[in-house]
Amino acid sequence: MYYSSGNYEAFARPEKPKGVDEKSAYLIGSGLAALAAACFLVRDGQMRGKQIHILEKAPIPGGACDGYKYEDVGYVMRGGREMDNHFECMWDLFRSIPSIETEGVSVLDEYYWLNKHDPNFSLMRATAQQGKDAHTDGKFGLSDKAAMEVMKLFLTPDEKLYDKRITEFFDEEVLNSNFWLYWRTMFAFENWHSALEMKLYIKRFIHHVGGLPDFTALRFTKYNQYESMILPMVQYLKSFDVQFHYDVKVVNVQFDFHAREKTAKSLEIVSGGKPKSIALTQNDLLFITNGSCVENATVGGQDKAAPYHNKIEKGSSWDLWRKIAAQHIDFGRPNKFCFDSEQTKWMSATVTTLDDRIPPYVEKICKRDPFSGGIVTGGIVTIKDSNWLLSWTFNRQPQFRDQPQKQLVGWIYGLFTDKPGNFVKKPMQECTGKEICMEWLYHLGVPESEIEDIAERSANTVPAMMPFITAFFMPRRKGDRPAVVPQGSTNFAFIGQFAETVRDTIFTTEYSIRTGMEAVYTLLNVDRGIPEVWGSVYDVRDLLKATVQLRDGKKLTDMKMGLAEHVALKGLKKKIAGTDIEKLLKKYGAI
Repeated sequence: MYYSSGNYEAFARPEKPKGVDEKSAYLIGSGLAALAAACFLVRDGQMRGKQIHILEKAPIPGGACDGYKYEDVGYVMRGGREMDNHFECMWDLFRSIPSIETEGVSVLDEYYWLNKHDPNFSLMRATAQQGKDAHTDGKFGLSDKAAMEVMKLFLTPDEKLYDKRITEFFDEEVLNSNFWLYWRTMFAFENWHSALEMKLYIKRFIHHVGGLPDFTALRFTKYNQYESMILPMVQYLKSFDVQFHYDVKVVNVQFDFHAREKTAKSLEIVSGGKPKSIALTQNDLLFITNGSCVENATVGGQDKAAPYHNKIEKGSSWDLWRKIAAQHIDFGRPNKFCFDSEQTKWMSATVTTLDDRIPPYVEKICKRDPFSGGIVTGGIVTIKDSNWLLSWTFNRQPQFRDQPQKQLVGWIYGLFTDKPGNFVKKPMQECTGKEICMEWLYHLGVPESEIEDIAERSANTVPAMMPFITAFFMPRRKGDRPAVVPQGSTNFAFIGQFAETVRDTIFTTEYSIRTGMEAVYTLLNVDRGIPEVWGSVYDVRDLLKATVQLRDGKKLTDMKMGLAEHVALKGLKKKIAGTDIEKLLKKYGAI
């Protein structure tokens, strides 16, 4: 496996890998990483579909990329996906996945046209005082001292960030800024999360810093992530006779260690309630989804709170990873991520409007007609003074293909689930869907006398509790996540958010798809370059632009300086006068 960039590798079709006809594949789980790996096995590995087996313990595929209508509950989306134009592996894959709506075009074509015709941007990023503009006004609000703290983190070597928390690098000047409000709510970071992960995010998305305040950096699918992404992949795989096995729980993987080689030799599964074993040889490739951000996730209802189950059960993805990790140090340290769900949980809720009482409040804040079929909020609207730190969004409607025309389906999430609400004096995690809707309506500016009746009669709200949703953000060090293909592996790989690849950032669709691509290309020795992570962090233009944007357009020369720094800067400006360096610095507003 090797990385590449440019057209030469991007459009090449690899030769058929040697010996692939004698090989088969088993994929544990059917989340985005596993489905992507299966697609790469078919497209680039040219493996016969009947030799590919996807083992899923749930009755449907998709993992965290959900979007369903439960007949007795209603529409449910536990989360949402924000995409970037430089998700190189993702778009490499989706250019080959046919649309399930438009004949003759790919998912990428469909997505590209949609976001060209209806580009994303927010007209209201944050509110306060029951639906009023919080007047963040597109500003980051970082002082010189705070900006230097962000810069220091950016330049700190990864090794010095191992097991460190964000609060060890940022003080209140950063943590009380608009920058942190934008950042933590967009990416779901908590103050105690990994400083290393924070740094990697800044580096990965340095080219989009200026688009954070108004979400011009983002692109969205037409429908929910399940119908827009998962279903087309499943249909593509089924067209090649890839085998899907549901109600199959993988409870352990046994390995053989010989000299410097590591080989997966058997799977212990429970199928239809009965324990079984599947023997593996070096011709049986195994793709392991280790860990899960939606393990133990529960769904409530309009009149039912979502239960909080944080105990790791036997047969869960975390239990499986623990059993695997106990066999070799190269297989990671799962307990670094799942030891305390109080530090990794948050809640979401799916709200469906049932009549015309709520949409006017949505339209007043987002300043768009939510029934237009185009962008509505343009990303989350954060309620700055919410005790639960609520954010909410309505993406393009309908969000579900079978959604009635006069209904809106939106998404709410709260980072502080254990604090009493501003209107509903209960912790979010104890609230029914109706009560969460009441708290949200209060922050929209609905008159208090009408709130309960509207939440009861004009909406259906379904809460979801996710104890491990940000487990991958816990402070970590090298080796806590296993390499995609561990050293010495002959037939297995780790995929998904808890596998380790270089430079990319977790909690993105790109990360899942990249790990699947790297796993397949390595185990099959596919002779085609994998697109490297977009190199904006090495582009002086993006670095200059981001530096100025983070300081709300202020030039570097406007920073407070001591006499020595002022003299040094004056000398530097004299030296670069009349050069291309001066032109570059002026072009991007640095001087």
